[in-house]
Amino acid sequence: MKVHPELTNLRPEFKKIPEELNEHLQALGAPHIDSFNEMLSYGLQNVVKHMQPQYFATSVGERVELNVQDIRISKPEVPSTVFDVKDRNIYPAEARQLQQTYGGTCSIKLSWKVNGTTKEPIDVDLGEVPIMLKSKICHLGSLKPAEMIKRGEHDSEWGGIFIIKGHEKIIRMLQMTRRNYPIAIERSSWKDRGANFSEKGVLIRSVRDDETSYNNVLHYLTNGTCKLMISNLKFMAYVPVCLIMKCLVNYTDHEIYIRLIRGYEQDQYYLCCVRGMLRDIHEEGLHNIKDCKEYLGKVFRSRFPELPTWATETEIADFILSQRILIHLQKNTDKFNLLVFMVQKLYECVRGNAKIENVDSVMMQDVLTPGHLYQKYLADRIDLWLSYAAKTILKKLEAPGTLLDEKLMVSSLRSSAGISRAMESFLATGNAPSRSGLGLTQNSGLVVMAENINRMRYMSHFRAVHRGSFFTTMRTTEARQLLPDAWGFVCPVHTPDGTPCGLLNHLTVNCRVSGVADSKLVKVIPKSLISMGMIPVDSYLYDPNAKLFVVLLEGKHLGYIRQADGAKIVDNLRALKIAGKLPEMLEIAYVPYKEKGQFPGLFLFVGPARLMRPVRNLTFNKIEYIGSFEQVYMEIAVDAAEAYPNFTTHLELSKVDFLSNLANLIPLPDYNQSPRNMYQCQMAKQTMGTPCLNWPKQANTKMYRLQTPAAPLFRPVHYDNVGLDDFAMGTNAIVAVISYTGYDMEDAMIINKSAYERGFAHGSIYKSKFFELRGTCYFARNPQMPELREHLDNDGLPHPGSRLEYDGPLYCYYDTEQSIYKVVNFEEKEETYVDSVRYCGSFNVKSPRMVCITLRLPRRPTIGDKFASRAGQKGICSQKYPAEDLPFTETGLIPDLVFNPHGFPSRMTIAMMIETMAGKSAAIHGMVHDATPFRFSEKHTAIDYFGKLLEAGGYDYYGNERLYSGVDGRELTAEIFCGIVHYQRLRHMVFDKWQVRSTGPVDPLTHQPIKGRQRGGGVRFGEMERDALLAHGAAFLLQDRLFHNSDKTQALACRTCGNILSTQNRMVTRNVGRFESTPETCRLCGKGDELGQIEIPYSFKYLITELASVNINARLSLKKL
Repeated sequence: MKVHPELTNLRPEFKKIPEELNEHLQALGAPHIDSFNEMLSYGLQNVVKHMQPQYFATSVGERVELNVQDIRISKPEVPSTVFDVKDRNIYPAEARQLQQTYGGTCSIKLSWKVNGTTKEPIDVDLGEVPIMLKSKICHLGSLKPAEMIKRGEHDSEWGGIFIIKGHEKIIRMLQMTRRNYPIAIERSSWKDRGANFSEKGVLIRSVRDDETSYNNVLHYLTNGTCKLMISNLKFMAYVPVCLIMKCLVNYTDHEIYIRLIRGYEQDQYYLCCVRGMLRDIHEEGLHNIKDCKEYLGKVFRSRFPELPTWATETEIADFILSQRILIHLQKNTDKFNLLVFMVQKLYECVRGNAKIENVDSVMMQDVLTPGHLYQKYLADRIDLWLSYAAKTILKKLEAPGTLLDEKLMVSSLRSSAGISRAMESFLATGNAPSRSGLGLTQNSGLVVMAENINRMRYMSHFRAVHRGSFFTTMRTTEARQLLPDAWGFVCPVHTPDGTPCGLLNHLTVNCRVSGVADSKLVKVIPKSLISMGMIPVDSYLYDPNAKLFVVLLEGKHLGYIRQADGAKIVDNLRALKIAGKLPEMLEIAYVPYKEKGQFPGLFLFVGPARLMRPVRNLTFNKIEYIGSFEQVYMEIAVDAAEAYPNFTTHLELSKVDFLSNLANLIPLPDYNQSPRNMYQCQMAKQTMGTPCLNWPKQANTKMYRLQTPAAPLFRPVHYDNVGLDDFAMGTNAIVAVISYTGYDMEDAMIINKSAYERGFAHGSIYKSKFFELRGTCYFARNPQMPELREHLDNDGLPHPGSRLEYDGPLYCYYDTEQSIYKVVNFEEKEETYVDSVRYCGSFNVKSPRMVCITLRLPRRPTIGDKFASRAGQKGICSQKYPAEDLPFTETGLIPDLVFNPHGFPSRMTIAMMIETMAGKSAAIHGMVHDATPFRFSEKHTAIDYFGKLLEAGGYDYYGNERLYSGVDGRELTAEIFCGIVHYQRLRHMVFDKWQVRSTGPVDPLTHQPIKGRQRGGGVRFGEMERDALLAHGAAFLLQDRLFHNSDKTQALACRTCGNILSTQNRMVTRNVGRFESTPETCRLCGKGDELGQIEIPYSFKYLITELASVNINARLSLKKL
């Protein structure tokens, strides 16, 4: 990690390929890759362990059981049917350029039993599934930078994406309710779940080691009882909690009562409620564990179709207890103990003794990582495939004389459709249809395109966490609020404005997502706690008079600790954690007792997908990772000077650790108004820059490129840490802050025409188009058309570098079916050049039938194009002014941009003013300045620092200069603020948006011009344009735009009844060789002399017709026509 930024071309390693990967960039893809690798290492084994067998019975009474024994995913390789291949490995660059999916074969080992007799397992190929780049089974996983370049990738490629039909896709990280922790919440909608239901309850999102998750809610009823919600296949049921307890353990009612009231022996209301719930179970005739299980199985038999029809009530009850209730715990006694804790917490919150918690708070959330979602959906698809396979077997057995043997099983399993199409569709569309719902609140929008508009846009995808599309439709703002407990985990700056504001957030630069903990270290935790004085949950040493706190480890009730020993035990746990004797990502959340505060206890978490961040433990002076839950109850100082002796326990590693990667790239954000920093985070992702370095290998549909980028002279050190100089995104411009010519009003700016001609902010758009021939056609130029030689090569494809003309030849091919040459013309009118032409081969066809033509479209800055500084000051180019008419300095320097000074006061972007001085001093002294925030203070100001540097270079302390008029050469009376600012050119360009037409297609329903630039639609005329014409008093111009040039039509109206639908025009009919004329009439009033033509908008006539369809007769008040 660098301490100060430096000029790239002055580094010793300039132009050399780095020997090691950039650790800052590799951290971007770490949550994605680590979770995918965990799926390959542990996840698939856990899926196999917990996957339910498929049961069915044949027509002759044979009971068959299908069970998955193993799941394997192989590396991407050339099919074994293709010979003469030197390297059978397939690399991502090939999949991009061939518009293919980068994937490996998924296969399973299936065991099957007939009437309990185990048969020989069968290996089944389920097809290819997409593979994440740089994962364990990706060929890029272990490559060094030099080897990455040989394979067509960047030296700093960090992976984490999928390639689906040539497009880069990324699975979104979603914010989820914290796993395996009972949360007391309040929801008004819970009142509608049944009679006596209240709005209060305790929710736990129980997640098993195979990432299967189910929500269990303990509801409080207004009659003093509580019921547990269990669900299956989107069906919810509510069961008395004491019934579930009696099913879980073979305890007497007295034993259950003692356990429920432990610690609350003096609370008479609670004791009465517990006795009432146990009495209700007895009144139903349920006295022991056998009665309760049979009753539970009988009630829910029809709700679990996945169980065999021959299953007993007790077996069904056991399935519900193990697979639908607190599934993260394996033992029934552990489930019973946790239910006891949930009941106690619920009644404390209902009575107001404990505080209701907030699921929208980051401390009560973790994330759903891409690997976990991929694993859940893969398991769901395999389970669905298993049910389809069972149906296929049954269908084949319907044929007379068919026996259930290995041959039939193999043919049935291999004829069943695989999961390849479903997995590819999931990653292509982001839709995950599922019978169970996968424990998600949404089944769409889970995957997005990894847009590579520029480097910052691409980087931001990998640190983004979304709250969920469900919350975008909610009118409440609780889910969008930035709460204090998000400090250090979620960036307060980097969130979009508009609809997704507060829902689409980004992780901070040092925030990590925890992985699977070492099981050996996890097993040490209970022993360590007992040695520190914890009383085990089943111990007889429990003292009812002592003030005790519960201890939960990942939702498992371990025991109790004394309130007086709580802080000491926490310190000892942290000491063991730092020493490496406990998991590094152990979260130690100690909630002390506080009147009407959060329910107290010691809550330990070691599971995956939690947000963790590093801080310095002052006691041991070492780095420690802390979680979002425990941080709330810790004393952490931002600066060492702010630490209180014997009180502050931890210290932030850096003052900027609470910002995301993009926010850390803003120069001096502490000198800006906060909305400007938010704007810059968004505009940085819309900037034309250098999205990639391997241009010949790219085949994206659309890419933006800035042809003349420059390295900023004023930049934070994080800019160098992430290597942004290799992917430059802006231009250093000499800016004069002056009101000049009036073309710079309202955030507009003037560009020096000579600078424009030298290539200032010149950009290009690259478009790749694929053309595929059908049948046995092949590319070739028609030898009988010599005029094609100028445009096409012998292979019928255009020359790289040639300019394409409208309606000119694009490519030529030979149609073998019709035995003729066909020329396909170029149909776009804008200036276009051929950048590259590539054949796209195939394993099945010797002669390539698909070609990729990359086109380059120049985009020079024009009037109306958007520009922005890195302080969030955006504006358009209003004029390209001749250099000889612009003001110049005493040294003859002419500014590239003229910026209006009125843009500073209301926006309060002081950082841009400092950058103007800093860039100027950097250019004078040949250096680069550090723009990392919080470096300056009131005693050591940035203005003074850069002002003295300017003075040392012979310039004015405040950055002002004397300018001379370019028109008449006279000196301007005011001193002008001049300097160098790094400007960004945004991708919003007039050339891509301008629209004009005289005539064109109209909507068949309303007769108004259609919308859409691509469809030849009309010019948009909105409310603001209407208001502007009304303000000018140009009513006839308004009528011309909205009436005469839109949907003007003539209608026959009746003056008597005021109707335009009942009138009938004059009709001429032919009858027995002669013509008869029917006069104009009104069919309602029967008159024809009171009719007249009126001009109305056709949309108004359509409205009248719609009203008539619902029996509403609209009448017009008509004067004499």
